[in-house]
Amino acid sequence: MIPATRHLYLSRRRALQFGLGATLATTTGLAPVSRAYARDEVQDEDIFRFALNLEYMEAEYYLRGTTGMGIDAADVGSKPGDVVGGKQVSFETPAIGEFMQEVAENELAHVRFYRKTLGTDAVDRPAIDFDAGFKAVAEAAGLGSDFDPFGNETNFVLGGMLFEDVGVTAYAGAATVLKNKDFLAAAAGILAVEAYHMGMARSTLYRKGEEAWKVANAVSDARDKIDGSEDKDQGIQVDGKANIVPSTPDAIAFTRTPQEVLRIVYLTDKDGVSKGGFYPEGMNGTLKST
Repeated sequence: MIPATRHLYLSRRRALQFGLGATLATTTGLAPVSRAYARDEVQDEDIFRFALNLEYMEAEYYLRGTTGMGIDAADVGSKPGDVVGGKQVSFETPAIGEFMQEVAENELAHVRFYRKTLGTDAVDRPAIDFDAGFKAVAEAAGLGSDFDPFGNETNFVLGGMLFEDVGVTAYAGAATVLKNKDFLAAAAGILAVEAYHMGMARSTLYRKGEEAWKVANAVSDARDKIDGSEDKDQGIQVDGKANIVPSTPDAIAFTRTPQEVLRIVYLTDKDGVSKGGFYPEGMNGTLKST
């Protein structure tokens, strides 16, 4: 049984009824290069700064869940935004706790890599609000007003899966347009690590049983409802079998454009939005609007 299943249960009908599709808006698949990834308009550094914004959020999420503390002041820039929410999780399964600790260390290493690579061009940590972000998701999805991603290990892994799925597809999209071979090699390496994280999170949830499948699959169904006519999003169970690796028929990872990623983290399905959701003041850098 899943701890606190009433906090986790999400029926497909309620997911669609309450508009989780709008909350987690995105389009996945092997899409053509978007206007934001047009080679002549966006520099490699713009893409790395965009990635750094995402790595700040992931690092803060996993560090707070595993240690109760966020990123050290030395790694967030001279004028960082505040971070709201997050607390240390009580892991009932020691192995899951160890998995999450390793992920936290990886995400912090990614933050430090981008800051070192970008040097003085690195953006500061933006304001991040886990409380408001997850509250909006919970209200839209019918998870219950007391849903807490830091409340137990299953909730925590579920929150992590949302981030990791986005990270993998975002890096897959960025890899198609990076010009500098060193940057491309680094992005490919980080993509591989994020994919390891995603596989771990999805397989961990699958082992939790039927209630976890319902939650994860309902999220997938809700995303797919608004991502176009084609069925591109995949849950952790398909046709009665485990589906740990969401991919095309050629076993290639799906891609997301910056705008599609921003719709997820800003919790909107609108164009031209530059803040909201997990980023109350928006991301820092050039790529910041849906």
